[in-house]
Amino acid sequence: MMKLQGSNIQLHARAENKADAIRQVGRLLVDNGHIKPGYIESMLGREKIANTFLGNGIAIPHGLPKDRELILQTGIAVMQIPEGVAWNPGETVYLVVGIAARSDEHIEILTNLTHVLDDEKLVQQLATTDDAEAIVTCLTRMPVASPAAAPPSAVLSDFDKSIEVTVSGEHGLHARPATAFVDLAKQFKAAVHVRHKAAVADGKSLVSLLKLGAGKNATLCIMAKGEDADAALAALHRAVLAGLEDEDSPEAKPLAVDIAHDWSPTQATETIQGLSASPGLAIGPICQIQRHKIVVAATAKDPAVEQERLYHAIATAQGELDQIYQEVKTRSSAGQAAIFKAHIEFLNDTEIIAETIAHIRSGHSAGWSWQQVLKVRVEAMAQLDDPVLAGRAVDLEDVGNRVLRHLAQVVDDTAFAPRTPVILVAEDLTPSDTAGLDPASVLGFCTASGGPTSHTAIIARSLGIPAIVGAGPALLKQKDGVRVILDGDNGKLYIEPDETDIQSAQRVQAILSDQRDSEHQARFEPAITEDGHRMEVVANIAGPAEAEQAVNAGAEGVGLLRTEFLFLDRPSPPSEEEQYQAYRRAVEFLGGLPLIIRTGYRRG
Repeated sequence: MMKLQGSNIQLHARAENKADAIRQVGRLLVDNGHIKPGYIESMLGREKIANTFLGNGIAIPHGLPKDRELILQTGIAVMQIPEGVAWNPGETVYLVVGIAARSDEHIEILTNLTHVLDDEKLVQQLATTDDAEAIVTCLTRMPVASPAAAPPSAVLSDFDKSIEVTVSGEHGLHARPATAFVDLAKQFKAAVHVRHKAAVADGKSLVSLLKLGAGKNATLCIMAKGEDADAALAALHRAVLAGLEDEDSPEAKPLAVDIAHDWSPTQATETIQGLSASPGLAIGPICQIQRHKIVVAATAKDPAVEQERLYHAIATAQGELDQIYQEVKTRSSAGQAAIFKAHIEFLNDTEIIAETIAHIRSGHSAGWSWQQVLKVRVEAMAQLDDPVLAGRAVDLEDVGNRVLRHLAQVVDDTAFAPRTPVILVAEDLTPSDTAGLDPASVLGFCTASGGPTSHTAIIARSLGIPAIVGAGPALLKQKDGVRVILDGDNGKLYIEPDETDIQSAQRVQAILSDQRDSEHQARFEPAITEDGHRMEVVANIAGPAEAEQAVNAGAEGVGLLRTEFLFLDRPSPPSEEEQYQAYRRAVEFLGGLPLIIRTGYRRG
C-alpha cells in the first residue's frame, strides 16, 4: 500500500489560478522525491485534453501516460486551499490531490476519494483543517459507515465457489465483452462476483465490471453463490475463454485503411495535428458545436414523485437507445450497433438506480441524484490505466445525460443539422451524437479530445466519415465558416488552404472515389494473393439477416454464425422451431454457399 505522510501535505495554501495550483502541488511531488521537475509540465498538459476535477471541491491533476518515465516513484501530494481556486467554469477546488502513478498503487486512495466525495461536510472540514493527519486518515483508511448510512448497493465479497480465467482480447474487459458477460450472468439465479487483484465487482453490473480495469491478459476470479452456482461458473468460464463475443471487436482492431493517399498541401498553412480516427479527405467550412447545458433542481418535495420520474426517464432513454441500435444495425452492422446494447445495459445497473433512489429519499430531486451518482462513476472510470477502458467513461456519461435530459428543468441542446455540408468541430462527440450524423451533410469532424479507440471513432469509421480526435484546445478557437481540409489518414486539419491545394485535394478525392467504385464492382471476384494463391473470404454474422448483407458485400460464405444472439433480449429461450427458421433463412440467403454455425450449451 502506498504511504501518505504529513510531508506530502501543504495546508492553508493559496493559488492564483489552476495552473499555479498544479505547479505548487507538482513541486510538492518533486520535493518528496516522487517526480522529476519536467513532470509538472506533463500535469499541465493533461489539463488540455482532460478535466481532472473529480467533484465536490476536489481535483486530481496527473501527467500524461507518455511521460511516466519522469516518475521516480509512485506517490501523491495534497494541497489544501481554504479560499478555493477556480478549476473550470463553475468548478471550485479546495483540495488538490496531485498524483504520480507508475502502476496501480494509488488506486486505494482514489477509491477512498470517491467516498469522501459523497460527504460534503467532510470535504468542508478537510478544506479548513489545521491537522494534516486528518487528511492522511481520510485518504488512507476506508471510512466505516454505520448501518443506517451504508449505501444501498450490495456488499461485494468472495464466495466459496470460484474459478480463475484469463481475459483474452487486446483491450481486456471493455464494454462489448463486459456486456456479454453481464447478459450471460443474468441468466442464472446465482449471485456472481468477479475479483481482479484487490477489487471485487458485481458480475451482473456493467459499470461495476468496467471499474475493475481488467485489461489485456488480466486474471479474473469468477465467484458464484446460489442454487445454480456451478452451472453459472461453467458457462461464464467457457464464455470468457471463447472471447465473450469479442472475436471481431472493432475496439481491439481498428478498421484498416484500404485506400491510402499521399496528398499534402504545397503551400504553407496553419495546421492542427490530432489523431487519426477515421480515414479519408474532407473539404468544407467549419461548423462549431457547443456542449449541451443541462440544469437540474437540487431538491424536491415528494420523493415518490421523483422516483417515478426517474423510472420513466430511464425507460424513455432505453427506448431511444434501442431505436439507435436498430438504425445503426441497419446502416452498418450488428457488431457496430452492439455499442448501444452496452449503453442500454448501463441503464439496467441496479447499483446506480439504488444509490440514486437513496439520494431521492434524502430530499434531492431525481435529476440531481442521478447526476451525482453518474458523475462519481464516470470520473472513477476515466482514471483507469487502460486508455480503452478509461474511454468508456464517455459512453457512461453519454447514457447518463440521455436520462438527465428527461429529468432536467432546462436543456440547451445545440442541434447540428446544417443546411449545407460542413466539417464539425467540437470539444468531443458522444457515440449517440456520431450515430446520428448524416454523411451527406457532415463531411467530416474534428474533436479537441477523445481517442482513436473510442466508440465515437469506431462509429465514424463504420459510416465512412473522415475524422480526427485529440486535436487539443487550439481547435476550438477556429471560427465558423472557415474553410479547411481534413486529412483523416494523417490526423491533420489544414486551416484556410489556398485554392491550388483545395483543387489538388478535390482531384485526390475523385481518384479515391473511383477506386472505391471499382473495388465495389469487383467484390464478387475471387481473392487471389500477389503470388497466385486463392483465398476464401467469409463473414462472421450475428443473425440470418446479416447473411444477405455479407453475400451482397462479396463474401463467399459464413465462417461463423453466433447462435447465442438468438437468446438475448428476451425473457425465455427461443423454441426449436424458431431456431430452425432462423438457420433456414440464413441458408436461403446464402444460396448454397457454406455456413458454419457455432452452437451453444445446455445449463444444468
